[in-house]
Amino acid sequence: MARLTRAQTQERNRTRILAAARDEFLRRGFRDATVDGIAERAELTRGAVYSNFAGKRALYFAVLADDAATAARAVLTPAAAAAEVGDAADDPASTLGRIARAWMARAPLAGDPPDAHARIGADLMTEVRADDRLRTAYAQLIEFEAIVVGLALESGAPAAGRRVRVARTALTLLHGANQLAAAAPGFVEPFDVVRACERLAGLDDHDTWQPAHLPHVPPARPAHEHWAPPARTDLLTGRPARLEDDGVVAVLGVHRLGAIEEAVRAARAGCAVTAVVVTAAPGELMPLTELVVTEARGLLSHAVGPAARPALRVVADPDGTVAAAAGVTVVDDATEAAVRVESHRVAARAVGRGAGHAAATTVG
Repeated sequence: MARLTRAQTQERNRTRILAAARDEFLRRGFRDATVDGIAERAELTRGAVYSNFAGKRALYFAVLADDAATAARAVLTPAAAAAEVGDAADDPASTLGRIARAWMARAPLAGDPPDAHARIGADLMTEVRADDRLRTAYAQLIEFEAIVVGLALESGAPAAGRRVRVARTALTLLHGANQLAAAAPGFVEPFDVVRACERLAGLDDHDTWQPAHLPHVPPARPAHEHWAPPARTDLLTGRPARLEDDGVVAVLGVHRLGAIEEAVRAARAGCAVTAVVVTAAPGELMPLTELVVTEARGLLSHAVGPAARPALRVVADPDGTVAAAAGVTVVDDATEAAVRVESHRVAARAVGRGAGHAAATTVG
């Protein structure tokens, strides 16, 4: 039998650790689970666990992200998408209704025990609230989710203008309903929540995009550099991200993810926009990022067909190699930089607040 390579051994151990951690969290809950217990279940050493994960909380987020990816893969196929929502854009009310139904399908009904994912995820909000860095990152991740949902709503009613505020309101309702369904079984009526979300689509909230609200953004600097990014997966589709395509690539720290809307709004019609997510604490914040973005991917798979999904890609960059290819060699949670790619070359580069907008709009 051929010996496994180092990479194969590491991947096998990572898979075993995730499975063991899922079992440990399910049986004992996050608080009572221990790294030693996880290592014992995986039949590995404590050191092997820490060589793959930064700690118990990082492993907890990774388990939830892995579960979300499994759920998304179960529905995100061309056949399933065509059968459920078709390829064309739909009206916002129908889109929000499908999102709400997909969301509430995960909530426990009165008398029903929560499923394994809900039981494991019961401590997520407690952990987020306990750490200011996590709270700031989570706020930006939910804002990012609202932007993605808002863009999907706009695809079904382009004349209605910006729909991100409606998406934020719907997500507020859905997150609150999910928390109440777990804490007060029987109180939440799923059909009422779905109807409320459908009606939100018609809310006249005077939501407009005003580029004037941006601070003074210096133009992007012209460049003429070879663009050869490493291969990555798009978290919003689960497929390879075509980073070599012409478009805008925005390198954003997890505390600046909401800035991606500036690039999306400023980009030319049909122009690809990619958010490359970086952080100074990849061990915990990257799996949290993967969790939220992958859950958004699952919602979109239930809500809109492939042709109506936002022209936005999301790439996790835990080691900073994509950022380095874009010329950003030092990253942290507040990083904000962008490049415009044309014909496999970096044609323009911008750094600082408004970088995505600058890279998308600077002519030269």
